[in-house]
Amino acid sequence: MASTFSFDIVSDFDRQELVNAVDQTSRDIKSRYDLKDTQTTVELGEDTITVNTDSEFTLESVHTILREKAAKRQLSQKIFDFGKVESASGNRVRQEIKLKKGISQEISKQISKSIRDEFKKVQASIQGDAVRVSAKSKDDLQAVMGRLKQEDYPVALQFTNYR
Repeated sequence: MASTFSFDIVSDFDRQELVNAVDQTSRDIKSRYDLKDTQTTVELGEDTITVNTDSEFTLESVHTILREKAAKRQLSQKIFDFGKVESASGNRVRQEIKLKKGISQEISKQISKSIRDEFKKVQASIQGDAVRVSAKSKDDLQAVMGRLKQEDYPVALQFTNYR
């Protein structure tokens, strides 16, 4: 009896690590000399981060700090979708950063097509916002993982439920 092995390709992030990164960013802003008096706020919502500051220059500094703190906590930069910079009251600027979670249908189709084209003994099926990859050989699954890590998709990919 031949058994099949599988894993799921998902796009997700560790929420607690993101909370820590945003908290560290806020503390860094309060302690940095160039940002101390800007009354900059960084607020984490359910699926967005809202930055409110006094100029676009300080907004770029906040972006740099946030990206740096996220990278130190092994969060991918691809989870951030920087929105349009808006004017807020009192000559201030506001920006919403959307947090990307899940794999869209187009990217799922692209991933499964590339797996089917390159690996003949591997099956890929789209299941909601994840892609299930199965094969009879664990070596084939490892090869698929290695190949997908080399590709540059617009979302962060993780491999879960390896069995």
